[in-house]
Amino acid sequence: MNVSFQVMGKKTDFILKSDCPPSFEKSADGTCRLVNLYQFYNSVQGRGVGGTQTALPKHRDGFTPAEIDLGRYLFFDPLLSKDGSLSCASCHQPDKGFSDQRDRSIGVSGEKVSRSAPTLWNVAFLDKFFWDARATTLEEQAIGPLFDPKEMGNNPANLLQDINANRVYRALFKRVYPQSTNISLVQITRALSAFQSSLISLNSRYDRYAHGAHHVLSDREIAGMNVFRSFVARCAECHQPPLFTNNQVAVIGTPEPEGMPFDAGAEITFNAKKLRGGFKVPTLRNITKTAPYMHSGGFDNLFDSVEFYTKGRGHAVPEEESLQLHWHIWEPNLTKEEIQLIVEFLGTLTDESLSPAIPTSVPSGLPVVDQQYQQQLTMTEQNNKNSAIGNGE
Repeated sequence: MNVSFQVMGKKTDFILKSDCPPSFEKSADGTCRLVNLYQFYNSVQGRGVGGTQTALPKHRDGFTPAEIDLGRYLFFDPLLSKDGSLSCASCHQPDKGFSDQRDRSIGVSGEKVSRSAPTLWNVAFLDKFFWDARATTLEEQAIGPLFDPKEMGNNPANLLQDINANRVYRALFKRVYPQSTNISLVQITRALSAFQSSLISLNSRYDRYAHGAHHVLSDREIAGMNVFRSFVARCAECHQPPLFTNNQVAVIGTPEPEGMPFDAGAEITFNAKKLRGGFKVPTLRNITKTAPYMHSGGFDNLFDSVEFYTKGRGHAVPEEESLQLHWHIWEPNLTKEEIQLIVEFLGTLTDESLSPAIPTSVPSGLPVVDQQYQQQLTMTEQNNKNSAIGNGE
């Protein structure tokens, strides 16, 4: 029997859902299990360029509906940051592909961090997180921005004190984890992981084409797909369907923004010289929503991003650097028309049909990420720019 649970908040009642999100079905043990058409395919994702009917890798699910919904409130609540100014959703906004459309995200200090915010769509299928692949679970990933002084700036003691002092959160966590007396960091990161695992994007026009509805793509989009998957362009070697990533690290030699030091990337994570300048291959799902592109937002449009691969192997590597570039990074000599066809194909990967509802309020009573917050960030950026100009920078 479904039981609705209510706690009177400052503005509204907070009710944890008893039903699974769309694309999930509730199993006999009360947990949510992902269901999709790719589960009918036997071909293995991760080999070659991948066909259109390629199976997905193993994924993370098995959370309860209440766990997922608790994670949703936490994700949008600025209480998780040091000063109540940022939530996870500040940098991972649903209407921006769960990114923030900035070259590099802005932390609690108002300053830009070193890398851009990657999308969270389909993270349930991943086993490496962050651009430098330094985390192997969603729980480990959650801790990173929470306690990074340049991002959300919090610390475990302060976070647990604030969460446990909140009457609404105490009641909601008790509903989800009834055996516990106090809210723990393990519970917080698990609930956040539950919510993020529910962010599934597998119903784009490309997916409908892959499942047999070939009429949904135009002739140009199909032509772009064929260039994308060809042994000339080799895009699909790393951006393998159906996730459009192989979730591996690649050294491709993208340029850093002017004035930014060289980013060693995965070399630091794995203590491996061969991975210097290496970053995780990002998914191309909802790529039209997440400009600018690359680890530090070096390209503001898809055409330039694709064209980068045709300009010569290592053309953007600083003279003082000797990088072991990925063997796929070569010189396909694509024409501008072929590049444009790839760009048009990438537009078929857009699917936000399962975007979660943004809470109108959160248990802390703090403002949920909204237009006013974005305007404040824009003003901060402009003030910083004006200050730099005034200082002759």
